[in-house]
Amino acid sequence: MLTIQVCVGSSCFLRGSKKVIAEIEQLIKHYKLEDLVTLKGNFCLERCNEGSTVMIGDKIFTGVSTDNVTELFEKEVFAVLYGVEKT
Repeated sequence: MLTIQVCVGSSCFLRGSKKVIAEIEQLIKHYKLEDLVTLKGNFCLERCNEGSTVMIGDKIFTGVSTDNVTELFEKEVFAVLYGVEKT
């Protein structure tokens, strides 16, 4: 099971983490990954000055927004789950 954590601390929340969470939820459903991916909120990933922060497995990504979350999800989640990047 792959865990994705999205920071919901005040700084990330103000920078759009709520919308990022909604987008990730849709991507999980779209790719039918409910049995393979768990999405959780985290109150601080200690990257407050770097924009919305997402942790996929043990890798941290900063500056995540609705503009780049789909690309990040497809690249990182597919790499972890299937050992390949989506093209």
